[in-house]
Amino acid sequence: MPVPSISRGAISHFVAKLLAVALGMALIAIVARQGAQHQGAFSLLVATEAVYAALFSGIGLAVARRVSHHGDEAGTWLAGALLWCLLAGLAGAAVLGLAAARWGDDPAYRYLPLLAAAAPFLLLTPTVSGLYLGLGRMGPINLLTLAPPLLALVLLPLATAAQPGVTGAMLAWLGSRALVGVAAALHAAARFGLRHVDLARWAPLAGFCVVVGLTNLVSWLNYRVDLFLVEHHAGLAPAGVYSVAVTVAELLWFVSSSVSVAAYARIGQPDRTQAAALTVRVVHLNLAVLLLASPVLLALAGWGLPGLLGPEYAASLPLLALLLPGVWAYAAASTLSAFYTNYLGRPHLSAAVASTSLAVNVALCLWLVPRTGAAGAALATSASYLLAIGWGLALFRAHAGLAWQAVLCPDWRQLRHDLAAPLRWLGR
Repeated sequence: MPVPSISRGAISHFVAKLLAVALGMALIAIVARQGAQHQGAFSLLVATEAVYAALFSGIGLAVARRVSHHGDEAGTWLAGALLWCLLAGLAGAAVLGLAAARWGDDPAYRYLPLLAAAAPFLLLTPTVSGLYLGLGRMGPINLLTLAPPLLALVLLPLATAAQPGVTGAMLAWLGSRALVGVAAALHAAARFGLRHVDLARWAPLAGFCVVVGLTNLVSWLNYRVDLFLVEHHAGLAPAGVYSVAVTVAELLWFVSSSVSVAAYARIGQPDRTQAAALTVRVVHLNLAVLLLASPVLLALAGWGLPGLLGPEYAASLPLLALLLPGVWAYAAASTLSAFYTNYLGRPHLSAAVASTSLAVNVALCLWLVPRTGAAGAALATSASYLLAIGWGLALFRAHAGLAWQAVLCPDWRQLRHDLAAPLRWLGR
């Protein structure tokens, strides 16, 4: 794919994610101003929902790979994908219902009954997004990125009128995701058609879906296990402050994931040399951009967070500084995962990287959080990301057949060209 095409897709997706983040931060600010405890409960809802969606994300990525790597028609797989995600949603609703019966009275987990009710519809959006990811269609992906937080803010006054406080915000959050998922599924069905579900064709994909789901589950646990441990050892209020630091730090990934998503279909091309070269190029581009963006993000957070959310959130700034080195390095993970999953068809390699990070993170958190609170969680998370991405680069190098010099040392001329490509495209 020519650089301008990747640049255009990356810029459009970044803008969509930036707008989505702004809308999401507006919702978070509304909740955070009700107090750090309410923000802690809301952040646990968001984390649990993300873990749930990640567990079944293999369905959408299986369709993406069939379309991009094998060249199948989109409609061939859509009906089966929607059927499987609805069945998985019903199973998830049952499990969440049992969890609600066990922990639903705890103020930290009051969202479980709401999440159980919405569960059958929450997997529709990532499944349809997977279809468009395989097609390289950024417009629908951007719309599905932007629509849920926008609709959540629209629904918020109605939801809070029915259920005041943080419960209303939870209703708006889950309701928007369910409604967007149903609308996306109906539109995709009308656009591509619903062909007969051939169970025999889906059977070989079962292992792929399970491995991708477990890999993404491990990844999301890796991203959020520190939050749950902070809540367990330090309480809801420190978890609320820590969640703000994590949310701001992960804004960096919106830049890197935008580039990776735009290049995803091309990374799945059958030619190993071209797929590996593009992967290295995108990794170098992401790390260079985020190296420049990190100090800017920290400065903006120091200027804006206490004023927007309240003075108690000033404590999130040193946590953010501890998180940034690891978050910067782990920006390479999304691109490496595209190579493992879409080109190689071996998502267990992504699982190896995520599992390494999770194991290190949990071990360090269990030791540091009881002693140093949220600061220990930030240190543990940053260290785990740095170690895991080193392991991820080693796996990529081995399977791509490249020397370490090609992986670690950028082509500076090409990098300058890629950094300038968005500016050239915008200037047209």
